[in-house]
Amino acid sequence: MTDTPSPSVALDDQLCFALYAASRAVTARYRPMLDELGVTYPQYLVLMLLWEEDGQTVGQLGTRLALDSGTLSPLLKRLTAAGLVTRHRRADDERSVSVRLTDAGRALEAPACAISAEMIDALALNQQQFDELKSQLRLITDRVADTRASASA
Repeated sequence: MTDTPSPSVALDDQLCFALYAASRAVTARYRPMLDELGVTYPQYLVLMLLWEEDGQTVGQLGTRLALDSGTLSPLLKRLTAAGLVTRHRRADDERSVSVRLTDAGRALEAPACAISAEMIDALALNQQQFDELKSQLRLITDRVADTRASASA
């Protein structure tokens, strides 16, 4: 007898579908709150990284968000056009672009914290459950990414 799940093609047996449905539900819950801030979910993720540490490079942001420059560049252009960030070539490395919050971008941090509080309430998890869920999701991400890297090698 094994402890691993049995292979199946039934939709309700698929972890991928449970993750997909959960992701869509969470993103849908965020959408009206982020609409009030005037940002999309991916833009919100960039802003969160800049609230943590302003002045990161495009490469640093891409690495943290697992986004390539082809996806990240248009997103940053829209944030720049909205007046939330500025982008400048770094003096010490002309190939590198630094992204900084504007005053308007900084001003969204407090309302974003309220969004975080609302999402935590919606999940109705205690601290241990919350931490365990994040840990499990990160483990899934790492294992799938490791498998993908191994397969392409």
